[in-house]
Amino acid sequence: SSSENGMTNHEKTRIQALRYERAGLPADVLEEVTLELPAPGPGEVLVAMRCAAIHYSDLGLINGTYGKARTLPAVAGREGVGEVVALGSGVSNFKLGARVRMPEAAGVWREAVVAKAAELSPIPAGLADEQAAMAFINPPTAWRMLHDFVKLERGDWLVQNAGTSAVAVLVTQMARHLGLNCISVVIVASAEIKLKENGARVVVTEDSGYEKEPAKLTGGASIKLALNAVGGESVGRLCRAVAPGGVVVTYGGVTAEPMRFPTRYLIFNDIQLRGFWVDGWMRAHSAAEVQAMMNQIFSLLREGVIAQPIAARYLLAHWREALEHAFRAGKGGKVVLVGEWRP
Repeated sequence: SSSENGMTNHEKTRIQALRYERAGLPADVLEEVTLELPAPGPGEVLVAMRCAAIHYSDLGLINGTYGKARTLPAVAGREGVGEVVALGSGVSNFKLGARVRMPEAAGVWREAVVAKAAELSPIPAGLADEQAAMAFINPPTAWRMLHDFVKLERGDWLVQNAGTSAVAVLVTQMARHLGLNCISVVIVASAEIKLKENGARVVVTEDSGYEKEPAKLTGGASIKLALNAVGGESVGRLCRAVAPGGVVVTYGGVTAEPMRFPTRYLIFNDIQLRGFWVDGWMRAHSAAEVQAMMNQIFSLLREGVIAQPIAARYLLAHWREALEHAFRAGKGGKVVLVGEWRP
């Protein structure tokens, strides 16, 4: 017999998922597998994936270099949005059709998942699935770095490398909204027009020598904050560009190159080198504090203050092409997986 939730009480659902049993490159270790899901029990819901992001941190998790590794075998993918398509008994906080964040711990590159309704984060109405699917990692990273390390006032200056990356573009959009001036450092000058449209006040290339006379770029103002996602020589340049007492925050290491310790700038300019990992921030703060921040981010998304460009969309079944595209240089936005599964 059918229950009110649209599934029979003892029915099992078969879904496809992208799973890995050992660490390594996604192309080598990811496999598309069939999983069986039970019907949602009391207090549970069945969530169908509608859109999932592909991030560099997904690559790091799969190859075992990012933060805390998952227990294997594991379904890949950290961030996505899903639709509630079946309800277990006693669920009153979600209706069928509600949009929620896909639970990260279960892995999101899958057609569907059964989850405890009480543990799901709702997505407010009026947000496109693609932007909602990417709301929980990069926007909080950008927001926290602009608020937690230096007290920035309207008119203040910051500098960041990896200027065309997803987080950096969000930083420029948020900085413009907050009245801050952002210098974005890029590898190729062709990125300048697009970054200025997104809010960067100044765009310079890595090899331009910008760090030697930063006051020329700021009209004499000091640079209080630098954001590093690259490492190696690039972060050395950021250390030279910030003013005495400035803070250099590292949140990524794209080149995987070591950095020479900037002894001179630490001693004579008293700069600070700090690190930031959004997962750690989320764990260290209460659910209420996390939700308050997410409400701010949702409102910035709804107002169009921030938006992450989409380079391409692929159905889950075409995951190999999606991954190849996602890690291609100069792709101009995020690659996302789209789910069309229904029970």
